[in-house]
Amino acid sequence: MSAAAGLAVLVALGAPSVHAASETATAVRRSQQLRCGIGENVPGFSEKDAAGRLHGFNVDFCRAVAAAVLSDPDKVVYTPVSAVGRFPLLLSGRIDLLSHTTTWNLAREGGIGLSFPGIYYHDGQGFLVLRASGVRRLEDLRGATVCVEKATTHVPQLDGALRERGVPHTPLVLDGMAATVAAFLDGKCQAYTSDRSTLAAIRGRAPGGPERYEILPDVISREPLAPVVRRGDEQWTTIVRWVLNMLLIAEYRGLTAASIRRTTATSTDVAVRALVADATAISRALGLPEEWFVRAVEAGGNYGEIFERNLGATSPLRLDRGPNRLWVHGGLLYAPPTGATLSAPPKR
Repeated sequence: MSAAAGLAVLVALGAPSVHAASETATAVRRSQQLRCGIGENVPGFSEKDAAGRLHGFNVDFCRAVAAAVLSDPDKVVYTPVSAVGRFPLLLSGRIDLLSHTTTWNLAREGGIGLSFPGIYYHDGQGFLVLRASGVRRLEDLRGATVCVEKATTHVPQLDGALRERGVPHTPLVLDGMAATVAAFLDGKCQAYTSDRSTLAAIRGRAPGGPERYEILPDVISREPLAPVVRRGDEQWTTIVRWVLNMLLIAEYRGLTAASIRRTTATSTDVAVRALVADATAISRALGLPEEWFVRAVEAGGNYGEIFERNLGATSPLRLDRGPNRLWVHGGLLYAPPTGATLSAPPKR
């Protein structure tokens, strides 16, 4: 008996661990909409185009989850959330998924009641300054006022990093990203600290052009950004986790938005056939359509396609993938195997 066939038998027999009901998934299917919390106009991650349509890395992840659960990437209701309001909205049940630039840490997972299905972006906290200010490193911020958004990990990390370096400073803590950015651009502080991806986005849209601003080379933290769900709904956590994993696996296997349906239907590659068998076999246990993984990738592409379109070389941000490359290319992103899928590298 193959591993995929064995998995199908376990599902059919009703293994307790796979048949735990998901209140969130049931509610999403009943309402035929995924309620997704996203950042407030964060370039590259969640912003509106000239026609008012939302797009960005976090938006595309919501679309992939909706496609997997509801077979339609457009069945998403987006709620812009602030750093202060994002967790209360999720914990109160007013959103089903938080797809935001949110750092995964122990305090949030262990203390608040949140679950982080997986890391979808590796970032780090940095500093944005006016090039004309002469500030070229953190030590040059002695006596400076630094803008930082309330209720983020950036507040304590700012204080800790500058205290450690013996750099006296004044934090200007503001509620919401828009207010924090506005204060920096208005000259109320000499530096703005946030995730480096956010700094790149702000720099690209800053008045007078990006050449007026500089992101310092100093990185004071690791920021593993992740989607967030309520703790206690293990099946929903698993669904969100494996949508992310399938986006990574699809990139590894060379399966794109344009090719995945055709390739998975006709490929003779043993690893691709095993992937299809595993994903199909487990679909019933997760309460998903058989083609959930195909639809998730078709919604916006594999991980690499999503990254490049929104953040990479073909986007206005032009961010290097760096640690967000797949592990086979020297990055940190890695998806566990689906079960029977062979670990052999794909044919190129």
